[in-house]
Amino acid sequence: MKKLLALIIFSLSFVSQVFANRLLIPMDESQKNHLKAYGIAFWLLKEHSAEVEWLLNYRGGSFMFEASQNYINECVIRGVSYEMISDAESQSILAQINSPDANMDAVKLNKAPKIAVYSPKATQPWDDAVTLVLTYAEIPYDKIFDEEVLDNKLPEYDWLHLHHEDFTGQFGKFLRLRGQSWYQEQKLEAEAIARKYNFQKIPDLKLAVSRKIRDFVLGGGYMFAMCNATDTFDIALAADGTDIVESPYDGDGADPNADKKLNFENSFAFQNFRLIMNPYEMEFSSIDNQQEERGVNESNDYFSLFQFSAKWDPIPTMLTQNHANLIKGFMGQTTAFKKQYIKPDVITMAENRSLGEARYIHGTKGKGFWTFYGGHDPEDYQHYVGEEPTDLNLHPNSAGYRLILNNVLFPAAKKKKLKT
Repeated sequence: MKKLLALIIFSLSFVSQVFANRLLIPMDESQKNHLKAYGIAFWLLKEHSAEVEWLLNYRGGSFMFEASQNYINECVIRGVSYEMISDAESQSILAQINSPDANMDAVKLNKAPKIAVYSPKATQPWDDAVTLVLTYAEIPYDKIFDEEVLDNKLPEYDWLHLHHEDFTGQFGKFLRLRGQSWYQEQKLEAEAIARKYNFQKIPDLKLAVSRKIRDFVLGGGYMFAMCNATDTFDIALAADGTDIVESPYDGDGADPNADKKLNFENSFAFQNFRLIMNPYEMEFSSIDNQQEERGVNESNDYFSLFQFSAKWDPIPTMLTQNHANLIKGFMGQTTAFKKQYIKPDVITMAENRSLGEARYIHGTKGKGFWTFYGGHDPEDYQHYVGEEPTDLNLHPNSAGYRLILNNVLFPAAKKKKLKT
């Protein structure tokens, strides 16, 4: 009887010790799959309502949470590195993070954001980095497009990604490819939606969509955009009420004084830029630092992440968590933002200083937040129309893709007021 009682006490003590332990998902160079690690954090929030601590600047922005065999199994299944640590070890880590001298902080994540990707239903001849990485990381999302936006579905979501999209209504300025089936399909889809909502022209439709997205952010939403969804969104808002589209796209000529009529109070990120209205030139404005201006190639194209004060500037710190500080550059229809056109209140989070360009910027609008990330695919230097999508199984530790996933988790955090 005494032996049985001792065995029960020992078992209870062992069980108590196991459940007192915590799991640490390191996000430094020791992590086997950085991208799927974000999926684990999202899965814990969504499927288990677990509280996850995001340890900013601690081993690359690690995650820590209570241990369970179920959580361990999921890490093993997804190939994510983890470490079992004791309560004493976790308290020691938090003490190190909370030290006034340490540029670290612990942010609690407690609710998985509902994610929408703005993407056309028509077939696209290119992939989208965000949908690729969300799928790879096993983070669920809904696809929405103009109809859902105009039907006021955006408030149902917390986080919105703008797909490779032209918000000026010029179909990406791919006029030279207008004979391609994908171009014709895209045009037919846009025309059908415009008719449904009584718009005379595609640019009017896209302006109405841009206004709805602006209102989503003003009301407290989180918006993330890449490639030419960044500058065309701002251009559409700045040109509200002015025709900037030439006749091959909308049947009538642009306002010859359009440049002088731009209202930069309406735009999120950019000001004082000039328009490029040549319908055959695949650029929209002077914002984008074009390849012939940049003078770099795949072998020497890099950009650097800024380091922020974790305790004072937690938001840009969250958005720049990484295991690398120097990121491989990559091109897009909009590759990089010339710094002279960025508004002074915008936070530049990554740049190539020698080229005078920002690659990754962030700001607030009303009650919401937005982030613009230049380029098309962080693991495909120059993605061509019709090229096969990137296989992220070959890039599980992509530092460039990590920046996207930082934005996905950002809405789950308890926010602290930006102090600088």
